[in-house]
Amino acid sequence: MNRLPIIAASVAALALASCAATQSYSAPSAQERSEADSYGNYLAGRFAASQHDMTDAAKFYQAGLHDDPNNGDLLERAFLYTASAGDIDKASEYAMQVTASQKDSRAARLVLAVQDISRKKYADARAQVAQSAGGPFTSLTISLLDAWAAVGAGDTAAALKDLSDLKSQGGTDALASFHRALIFDLLGRDADAEVAYKEAMQDSGAGPRIIEAYGRFLERAGRADEAKAIYAKLNTGGAPHPVAVEADARIASGKKPEKLVSTPAEGAAEALFGISASLTDATSADVAILYLRLSLHLRPDLDLAKILLADRFEVLEKYQDAIEAYQDIDKDSPYYDVAVIQVAVDENRLDQTDKSIALLKEFTASHPDSIEGWTALGDAYRGSEKFAEAADAYDHAVKQIGSIDKSDWPLFYARGISEERAHRWDAAEQDLKQALKLKPDEPQVLNYLGYSWIDQGRNTSEALAMLEKARALKPLDGYIVDSVGWAYYRTGRYQDSVKALEDAVLLVPGDPTINDHLGDAYWKVGRRLDAQFQWNHALAFNPAPDDKAKIEQKLKNGV
Repeated sequence: MNRLPIIAASVAALALASCAATQSYSAPSAQERSEADSYGNYLAGRFAASQHDMTDAAKFYQAGLHDDPNNGDLLERAFLYTASAGDIDKASEYAMQVTASQKDSRAARLVLAVQDISRKKYADARAQVAQSAGGPFTSLTISLLDAWAAVGAGDTAAALKDLSDLKSQGGTDALASFHRALIFDLLGRDADAEVAYKEAMQDSGAGPRIIEAYGRFLERAGRADEAKAIYAKLNTGGAPHPVAVEADARIASGKKPEKLVSTPAEGAAEALFGISASLTDATSADVAILYLRLSLHLRPDLDLAKILLADRFEVLEKYQDAIEAYQDIDKDSPYYDVAVIQVAVDENRLDQTDKSIALLKEFTASHPDSIEGWTALGDAYRGSEKFAEAADAYDHAVKQIGSIDKSDWPLFYARGISEERAHRWDAAEQDLKQALKLKPDEPQVLNYLGYSWIDQGRNTSEALAMLEKARALKPLDGYIVDSVGWAYYRTGRYQDSVKALEDAVLLVPGDPTINDHLGDAYWKVGRRLDAQFQWNHALAFNPAPDDKAKIEQKLKNGV
């Protein structure tokens, strides 16, 4: 901050004054108190921002700016986090102040342009984006927003030129074709729209939003059979896609759908949503959240943006924020069922297991054919170590599968784990074998089945080969390395066991089972003090009660 020396001097003066008990006390001035308060809010804001807590970061930066209104750093931060928290009206006020000193601020101009489009001030919006600093990512956003603002201003030629310029940037053909189709569709130029929709589908490999937009176009044109064939492309993952389910019901009722984009503001919202959807890595989650907030400001009913917003919060492990985004989806939305399941999943992640299970039991009672619902319920039971109940929930999920596909391996794997932990080994073994059949090179399945066989003294040669294969596939997974070391131990290869288990302890420090295994291996090769050291470590890491008793016996008597 630009006033840190003044604040530091004020704090130092206060500290000296408090120590000088025999000297006269001079109270800090109003300016000094204000600057100290501002700095405290700044630090609190920085901490909140580091935790991706957008709402608290905005609150603290706003408070700091109130105490120090001429602080440019606080202004920028207050603006950015206020926008990311979803208060676009307040963020726009800050953006006006930011552009007074930074005329080409990308984020500020973007927010102001979005605000102008929401208020149908299309010429003003175009003026805002024209003043933004350039850059590859920024140019993409500017082109799309300017195109939709131009449509609002009645300048179709300018809009199409923006999209033509966008296409020349490379790698954006599908995006440009899609928005050209949406513009033609909005303007009623059906022949041009159909050509552009087909180009977009060819360029993108038929993305979900393009399919929905083109399907709606075909429905309105009375071409229901073609629309159904288009929607069927969405059903690629086993369960029917929510959009396809809604479309089938609509077609059966004879009701015609609205256009995917009915206003320039909705088009701009679609553009911002599409850009956000391309930001898939964790490092860009904050940027995606900002763009999604802007998209929802333009189109509050864009439920798919709410789903993506929640997903971005989940990437940042902000599960309560994700829950709030999911809960903003109305019951009549095709994404409502997805949202309910994800709320329960996130409650489970927050250790609110009872709430998660209750919600999922209610959901599966009303949706008994939902594979996702039963699977999530199984996961919730398994997370709370209710393994018999988990296996039962997974049973219901498996019964809903039509033809088993290789993508179903996680379900059989999860049921196998639950059955094994519920002491139903024969059923568990069959499920683990099925999971491995569906995905032969999955390290976790190789590890679980291989370790189980080794621990039972069965199929040891096959089990060891499976575990070594799993380690080769995931050499930095400490639990898999531990399994290999334990397999060596159980087959009498104690020196090899020591080496593997030492690697495992380095990869996963603080796991009582791995330290216990290493202690056993040390004992077998004659390193008795090292063995006792590892067993003591295992006790310090809070093993399960049964394991604790066994370790204590080994400390007394050895292996």
